[in-house]
Amino acid sequence: MTDVVTLADGAGGKASRRLVEDLFLDELRNPLLEPLSDAALVSANGTRLAFTTDSYVVRPLVFPGGDIGELAVNGTVNDLAVSGSTPLALAAGFVIEEGFPLDELRAIVHSAGRAAAAAGVSVVAGDTKVVECGAADGLYITTAGIGLVDVRVELSPARVRPGDCVLVSGSIAEHGIAVMFARGDLHLELDVESDTAPVHVEAAALCALGDDLRWMRDPTRGGLATTLNELAWGAGASVLLQETAIPVREDVRAACELLGIDPLYVANEGKLVAVVAPQAVGATLAALGPHAALIGEVRADDVPLVLAQTPYGGTRIVDMLVGDPLPRIC
Repeated sequence: MTDVVTLADGAGGKASRRLVEDLFLDELRNPLLEPLSDAALVSANGTRLAFTTDSYVVRPLVFPGGDIGELAVNGTVNDLAVSGSTPLALAAGFVIEEGFPLDELRAIVHSAGRAAAAAGVSVVAGDTKVVECGAADGLYITTAGIGLVDVRVELSPARVRPGDCVLVSGSIAEHGIAVMFARGDLHLELDVESDTAPVHVEAAALCALGDDLRWMRDPTRGGLATTLNELAWGAGASVLLQETAIPVREDVRAACELLGIDPLYVANEGKLVAVVAPQAVGATLAALGPHAALIGEVRADDVPLVLAQTPYGGTRIVDMLVGDPLPRIC
């Protein structure tokens, strides 16, 4: 770690992990925090609840396919859903910069309310703070959420076994690319919208698999590559991906090539990745819908790695990046 916080520390890669483990986990360590999951599982009077929190600092605040309000709700709902829970309620805190137009604020809050209604949850508590002009880049949103954990599942990297299969619910990298091009820095046009959406319906359908469902995540910051590296470390096994099986839109792939980045590292906000037992692949594909794909399998390995089988027959290591090539994406 350096002596100061850098943008890389908030990007979801190796730098973020070092900051969280060496500082926050070291100072706040407790059994519920140690798994470093998207949501903590808390038991109360015999009931298991999932509890999560997140902050949203996306730039620009409005982008093709969504805005910061919708993103904040969907992101929190998804963290609860992939933890195997039914989202129950959300809270939201708004840090607003002095001078922010009320019409724009109303539109963003309306978008958040519409997203909450679509996901079947309510924003039941909140807070507002106003800071000086120039101190908040317009608007930041912090959320929290609780969900009721499905009794049929126990999700953990520790439950993943060699031979298990890795699936994704749809095409990747659309959110990060949509936000990046919306900034206008590249002076190019691309007709790609963010995939921001709740995945609670798909996650609930997978929970019906019971023990055959090993683990789920939503591959947001750092993309699919970072999420699967975290899985490999937690499971003590390797993940072998079939690169040609990973769904990527051609225009998104072309945009990634233009930017010199791998779509595996680009953020998603409406997809989930799941690991299931081999016998559950058919049921998983049916539950996730027509855009889902089987993209790889888990293999025993002394050194946990994520590997990708290339179209040319070779294999490359898909390591976790130090930072994120596209900052301020969520």
